[in-house]
Amino acid sequence: MSNILKHQPVYLATPYSKYKGGDLEAAFRDAAAIVGELLRLGVSVYSPIAHTHPIAIYGSIDPADHDIWLPFDMAMMRACEALLVAQMDGWGNSYGMAYEIDVFRAAGKPIYYLDPETMSVSQQPHCVDDDVIERVGVVKAEAVHE
Repeated sequence: MSNILKHQPVYLATPYSKYKGGDLEAAFRDAAAIVGELLRLGVSVYSPIAHTHPIAIYGSIDPADHDIWLPFDMAMMRACEALLVAQMDGWGNSYGMAYEIDVFRAAGKPIYYLDPETMSVSQQPHCVDDDVIERVGVVKAEAVHE
């Protein structure tokens, strides 16, 4: 965890529509729980799922409307110094997470991987099927520095 503490704030990527068969409420709850633990550990963290899911629900905004969410998420990705990829159920099939990874790669910002069970952080994925990194790395991101 100490290596992530040198980068503040950190952007936390978690699956949303691909989490546990599309259970958006579970995706929100579990992302919020991870954010809470990271905050307790001293990490200044932004989570697009934990921070915006309630706005989508109570503001009557489609949670999947990329025209609304992507510009805000891009601003937050520009502001964050590093990406923390939570390897939760569905992370390897998440288009949003692939996009976030590519944005941080294109910006030359550090990417770390979080095991949500142990809260251990490394610069390599903790659990990977043979081609998950290929799948999450194929999305072409827009430049972060416009």
